[in-house]
Amino acid sequence: MKPRVSVVIPAYNEGPAVVPFLDRIFEAITLPAEVLVVYDTAEDTTVPYLETYAKREQRLRPVLNTLGRGPANALRFGIAQASADVVVVTMADGSDDPMQIDQLTRLVERGVVVACASRYMRGGQQVGGPWVKGRISRLAGVSLNLFAHVGTHDATNSFKAYSREFVERVGIDSDAGFELGIELVAKARRLGLPVAEMPTIWLDRADGTSNFKVRAWIPRYLHWYLYALGLAGRDRNATPRPPRAGS
Repeated sequence: MKPRVSVVIPAYNEGPAVVPFLDRIFEAITLPAEVLVVYDTAEDTTVPYLETYAKREQRLRPVLNTLGRGPANALRFGIAQASADVVVVTMADGSDDPMQIDQLTRLVERGVVVACASRYMRGGQQVGGPWVKGRISRLAGVSLNLFAHVGTHDATNSFKAYSREFVERVGIDSDAGFELGIELVAKARRLGLPVAEMPTIWLDRADGTSNFKVRAWIPRYLHWYLYALGLAGRDRNATPRPPRAGS
């Protein structure tokens, strides 16, 4: 049976922690699904646990990323390998609520091209995590919704569902970090395509450390922020036009 949703999860040295995470994922999903956990090298500590788990869970697909290291390449590669018409991206750290995968999938099936799990809309919440990262993320998401009407208060959150047809149409330019989430929201906004959101409660990971590199990746997020506002082109090497006086 063709899955209705492909869940793409980038993983980096999660080790045994991936097992209870996968338990929660497969307990939560009720739709026909495949779960692609994408890793960069055969030496990743996640791999032996994935291989063992896959022997008893046919919906799990461990996938070796061959595009190059890093979460952006892992996501691009995983989405390219997906077979369902809807692709959900979620993180292996357990911060996202897997119970919402079905709901996000159904939103895309109803016609939106991007369905966002939003921490910053009414009913959403972010619990824990670095203070500076959280403040920047909230400011970016809320202001982008206010000024660019992108359809979500949380464009930077990675936990989203996408129409695979839409992704194939617009392509993915991101090559570092987790900027793919804001990139695809910005592209949907520029094309006038529908984006929807639902509240989510994000919990900081209980084990391990985050791989989010704030200083290195903020300029990339800023590029897509300006693109959504119509102040930059898709070419990240182009110099963004400053906002006009009075705008």
